[in-house]
Amino acid sequence: MASSSSSVPDWKYDVFLNFRGEDTRKTFIGHLYKALVQNSINTFIDAEKLRKGKDLSQLLTAISDSRLSVVVFSQNYASSTWCLKELVQILQCMDHQKQIVIPIFYQVDPSHVRKIEGSFEKAFSKHEHDPNADMEEVERWRSALQRAPNLCGWDSQNYQ
Repeated sequence: MASSSSSVPDWKYDVFLNFRGEDTRKTFIGHLYKALVQNSINTFIDAEKLRKGKDLSQLLTAISDSRLSVVVFSQNYASSTWCLKELVQILQCMDHQKQIVIPIFYQVDPSHVRKIEGSFEKAFSKHEHDPNADMEEVERWRSALQRAPNLCGWDSQNYQ
């Protein structure tokens, strides 16, 4: 999927998967990843061991090296600062590198994401009350969450 054009980056990955592991790794993401790989689509998925190593830079680089990002919003997505940091990076790559972004709303209402309601509101309340939180970063997360649902995507509630 690489291009010889100087304005389009050479992609290392076809797809980057952004998701909350505890919600979807062993269900939806596991099936999606398997299907992508079976169809010879070079897909980056974080290893659980990567999170234990606390090396976010490897994930952010993989995002920049991907042609397309699939963002899977789920019940506990916003409780993960890693997911939110990745989302900010994904939207920056969409703006500056023409990366394609596909949001998937897995058992969550897209309006809850956009309006920061329900579990998203609870997660942000925790982020905002964290004495170690960078409030400018929290605002970037909020802005990204409000923006991403406006992209053309897929709502699992329509397919049950």
